[in-house]
Amino acid sequence: MTLSDLGAEVIKMEIPGRGDDTRAFPPYIDGESSYFMSLNRGKKSITMNLKDDDATKAFHRIAEKCDVVLENFRPGVTSRLGVDYETLSKLNPRIIYCSISSFGQTGPYAQWPGYDLIVQGMGGLMGLTGEPGRPPVRVGMAVTDICAGMYAVIGILAALRTREDTGRGQYIDVSMLDGSVSWMTYAAGNYFATGVNPPRMGTAHPSIVPYQGFPTGDGKYILIACGNDRLWGMMLEAMGTEKLGDDPRFTTNALRVKNMDTLIPLLEEEFMKRPRDEWLGKLRGVGFPCGPVYTMDEVFSDPQVLERGMLKEVRHPTAGKIKQIGTVLKFSGSDCSIQSPPPVLGQDTEEVLTALAGLSPDEVERLREKQAI
Repeated sequence: MTLSDLGAEVIKMEIPGRGDDTRAFPPYIDGESSYFMSLNRGKKSITMNLKDDDATKAFHRIAEKCDVVLENFRPGVTSRLGVDYETLSKLNPRIIYCSISSFGQTGPYAQWPGYDLIVQGMGGLMGLTGEPGRPPVRVGMAVTDICAGMYAVIGILAALRTREDTGRGQYIDVSMLDGSVSWMTYAAGNYFATGVNPPRMGTAHPSIVPYQGFPTGDGKYILIACGNDRLWGMMLEAMGTEKLGDDPRFTTNALRVKNMDTLIPLLEEEFMKRPRDEWLGKLRGVGFPCGPVYTMDEVFSDPQVLERGMLKEVRHPTAGKIKQIGTVLKFSGSDCSIQSPPPVLGQDTEEVLTALAGLSPDEVERLREKQAI
């Protein structure tokens, strides 16, 4: 989807009659999965059964004209289907072939099935996420899926740049587990330094205090990011709690970390005295970094989110006008935007097979009759 936003022609190949699994995920808008539509704008949809030899031959002819092939089968499946990198690179030496899998193409877990939930657990995220003394918690979004997708984009763009110099494509192996582990950064650094597993701390931070969420008087939450001692003084002044600044237990960040269990209840008591937005006004008024914990309706009515174009509307062929998240990248001299609405299943099969595979309308119809497309 990101590559499409950047201007690439993206062809999504799906299973005939069924399509991408997410097409069956509720809720629906006029029969179309909102889950599917959230991730598949800007793509053409074709249906092909690669267990059929004629469909595979057509796929080969399409691949001869493509820059990139991206797949997320379990390792070994593309070889059995005859659409692996070794096969396609002989037909098109310039092809860039990217495989995304749960655990990578090598190693003892390569053949294990996996989903975002599994990788969040094995990659360290769930071990860090949750309240003290409570069970581990899944991060609310499928972040290891998205992480792998972003690394795939980085790898593909780098391979395209390399191809300008070498004239040849290459193979890219992206593992969801590798991506999750790479995000451990300072948590891993703390473990390497101490040999102690980081605890689950809710919204709090192991090295910065106060740096977490606090409930306020109206039941909403405010986020406080006191990244240094200067900010500590600013926060106390805005809150009218300067007396805490004189307490020798809290004068430096290192002391606040040491005495976190004493300090946090005192701050919780103060934040409960006023509603969230009143606190936000006072703290932002002195330039202190803070923010609300938004629900979805608040996110997509926030003036900054709207001003930045992060909410868009497009017209879908069957679902009508639908909302989409806008594009992140803003260029001064290039376009990054939604190219087309999410496709209905197989809507572009005939177009792609005739334009790229060179099939005649009769040949396309024969493939359709034997359920190869």
